[in-house]
Amino acid sequence: MRPDVRPRADAPVRSRWHRTDWMALLSGALFITVGVLFIAAPDLGPAVMFPLVVGGLACAGFIAVLVRAIRR
Repeated sequence: MRPDVRPRADAPVRSRWHRTDWMALLSGALFITVGVLFIAAPDLGPAVMFPLVVGGLACAGFIAVLVRAIRR
């Protein structure tokens, strides 16, 4: 049986919220946007979509690095 464990009065209170994973969030939004564009405008070929995806992932990665640097 587990003993009663109570936090000390001077222990910091930890939030129940987790940090946002900006890379995952922005990448998901990018792929949803690309999917909607692919359905709405099928005449956009790979010559347009590939740079859009690569550029969007690069921007998402850059934002994720900036957020991580600011948090530290």
